[in-house]
Amino acid sequence: MIISVIITTYKEPETLPKAISSILSQISEGKKMEIIVVGPDEQTKSVVQKFSSRYSFVKYVQDRGEGKPAAINLALIEAKGDIIISTDGDVIIGSQSIEKLLFSFQNSKVGAVSGHPVSTNLRNTILGYWASFLTNAAHQMRTKKDIWPCSGYLYAFRNIIKNIPPNVLSEDGFITQIIRQEGYLIKYAPQAKVYAKYPNNFKDWFKQKVRSAGGYVQISKIRNMRNITQEIKDGMTLFFVYPKSIKEFFWTILLYLARIYLWLLIFWKIQIKKEKFKAIWKRIESTK
Repeated sequence: MIISVIITTYKEPETLPKAISSILSQISEGKKMEIIVVGPDEQTKSVVQKFSSRYSFVKYVQDRGEGKPAAINLALIEAKGDIIISTDGDVIIGSQSIEKLLFSFQNSKVGAVSGHPVSTNLRNTILGYWASFLTNAAHQMRTKKDIWPCSGYLYAFRNIIKNIPPNVLSEDGFITQIIRQEGYLIKYAPQAKVYAKYPNNFKDWFKQKVRSAGGYVQISKIRNMRNITQEIKDGMTLFFVYPKSIKEFFWTILLYLARIYLWLLIFWKIQIKKEKFKAIWKRIESTK
């Protein structure tokens, strides 16, 4: 079985080498794997060339900077793998995470497996706490539900996806939906950890959340996809048990208010104004 790892990135010369190295460290002898890095900029090209000079299976694909779906489409054309692993250039894949992802594919009925995002932000700030709360909530939901969408930070799927619409805001949710519609199971590998930095200012926080959660409005036909009702229902248990102090309990209340405002903002931007992909897909600088 051949494994193709796709890394989408843009101007991340500080984090991309770490992302690639975290994958290379998990390639065991005899494992057939290729790493395809997709990016439109010279910085990305330069980083990849340094790796490809040592590892022939590390490849660079240049895209036109039209967003992550378009970048993945280009990589899928090049990918030779039976299984595709998708990740980003600004995250670090945890030790043995690739092995944990691939384990579930021993079952031929499994079509996609999600990794487990872990926030690297400190919990002692409001946005750091929010990141910790939300990643923990997603972990709980993926543990309980069999079709909770895969995480775009790290997930694997059978190479049956031919094309992703270029205007899709959440390609991870779209791919989860297609895999499910093809009759496959969606699994979660909680030990396949991927470490990500989340926004540290409110402007970037709302940009990121409108982009990610807004994508589920586009693909709302799939049962149990994220929406405001689902979030409130699923999050009530954590609301009472996750905060460890009065301050964190107050931050939790503010998070719920922010999420309500977020969904109203998404409704306005996507359902009413019908904003285009380029107007919503913004680079989140504070996560780099």
